[in-house]
Amino acid sequence: MQKNAQEGTKEIVFYTNPESRGCIVRRMLEELGVPYTTKVLSYNGDMKTSEYLKINPLGKVPALKHGDLVVTEAAAICAYLADRFPEKHLAPSLDSPERGTYYRWLFFAAGPVEMATSAKACGWDLNENQQMVGSGTHKDVLEALELAISNGPYICGEQFTAADVYVGSHISWGMQFKTLEERPSFKAYVERIDARPGIKRADDLDNQAKIALQTSSE
Repeated sequence: MQKNAQEGTKEIVFYTNPESRGCIVRRMLEELGVPYTTKVLSYNGDMKTSEYLKINPLGKVPALKHGDLVVTEAAAICAYLADRFPEKHLAPSLDSPERGTYYRWLFFAAGPVEMATSAKACGWDLNENQQMVGSGTHKDVLEALELAISNGPYICGEQFTAADVYVGSHISWGMQFKTLEERPSFKAYVERIDARPGIKRADDLDNQAKIALQTSSE
């Protein structure tokens, strides 16, 4: 308990853009319900400053500072936050048999799903390099995603976790941008995720940030 109390005193600074994968981390933070400071960065300038490149040398968002610690990559940030705030129950306990399921599908979305949807958006044919590409084919990824969400309302059955934050976001955007087909199971799963109060708050905050960015650029 002492360690958790100490962690709670460290400032969380969230670097994002409302039209980026930072929206996933915003959802995670709102599900946690812990205080954090948001720094919205523009693509054309803020992300490439020397100050921000010290935080993320790639000049991309999201990034998170928790005290002196920096974490980048949306899946890593979600996993880190779930472990830092175990009392929020956004990850199965270490001794739970669902812990492996949680890791499996969280990082499946960060790897094969990210690769397959990016390939589709860019017009790359993964069928030509099935052995070399770690994701397998686009069809393979779709079938695996259906397996991921077949356990119950959420990936780990009844428990909503950071894996649902991450996987649900990817499925939602994939259907929106036509990089994943709109299967009934996908739509039902996304509807369950989007109905959560924390997810709604996060999306509202990002919509407000998007309007503010557009206004400031006019």
